[in-house]
Amino acid sequence: MKAHRNPTQHAVQRLTIATLMIGPGLTAIAAEWSDTAISWRYGTTFAEPFINQDIKKNIIALTHASGYKYGTNFLNVDMLLSDEKDPSHFSNSSEGAHEVYVVYRHTVDFGKIRGSDIKYGPIRGVGATVGFDLNTKTDVGYNSKKRMLVAGPTLMMDVPGFLNVSLLALWESNQPSGKRFPPEGGPVDYSVNRYDYDVHPMLTAAWGIPLGSLPLSFEGFANFIASKGDDEFGGKTAPETNIDMQVMWDLGAAMGSAKNTFRVGLEYQYWRNKFGNNHSGPAGEGAFAKTPMIRVEYHF
Repeated sequence: MKAHRNPTQHAVQRLTIATLMIGPGLTAIAAEWSDTAISWRYGTTFAEPFINQDIKKNIIALTHASGYKYGTNFLNVDMLLSDEKDPSHFSNSSEGAHEVYVVYRHTVDFGKIRGSDIKYGPIRGVGATVGFDLNTKTDVGYNSKKRMLVAGPTLMMDVPGFLNVSLLALWESNQPSGKRFPPEGGPVDYSVNRYDYDVHPMLTAAWGIPLGSLPLSFEGFANFIASKGDDEFGGKTAPETNIDMQVMWDLGAAMGSAKNTFRVGLEYQYWRNKFGNNHSGPAGEGAFAKTPMIRVEYHF
């Protein structure tokens, strides 16, 4: 078992997280636009490391995006409800695991700060993004308690809608508690002190692009994450690819309601080496998810 703590780093993390959580409230005072939605999505082929069978999940989300004079805010809170293939308490439990995953990003546009746009070729803006991820999961095994801070430069591309590309540094830690039952038998104890991975980079893109004059849009994100060094138990982590994309139809507008109020669509997630677990190693094919979903959103 391998674990280490850095009190100074954790103090900085707690202060930064507190600052970031206060930020949306402050900037909302001068919001120029905002969009809040409740959504539901469902799929039958989700995957989790060390579980080599398909998992059904319902995911309920609250999403908020807003813009103010100098940039944008994005907040997403997912509640993920697994079926019994990803059990919550013991290996043959009939109750599925519950997870809450929070993502917050704040992007500042340098051109808006200086009072004139920074444009060059396909680039319509240059800025910086900071934010965090937090999660908590109750399952039979790992019981993830992830904390992650992110920061780095962002390019805003000149496309219909938006396409932001960022190169972010990730400061990630976790404190799992529980036992995992790998395919080869014998439970593995996952109870450790909070553990800091190596600082590692992520190339990420997020987009929302209308499809011509149709009531359709192509949306999603793509994360390409480098290895984060050794895991909590001395094993090597693997580079990670997570691409989640959807085509959404503005059903409300087609039925005479306000534009972008009620939307339905199809979503697909490709997640290779999930959470840095090598799908060719002990984590097995559960670390490689290829998941189609249906998605429904209500915006208010």
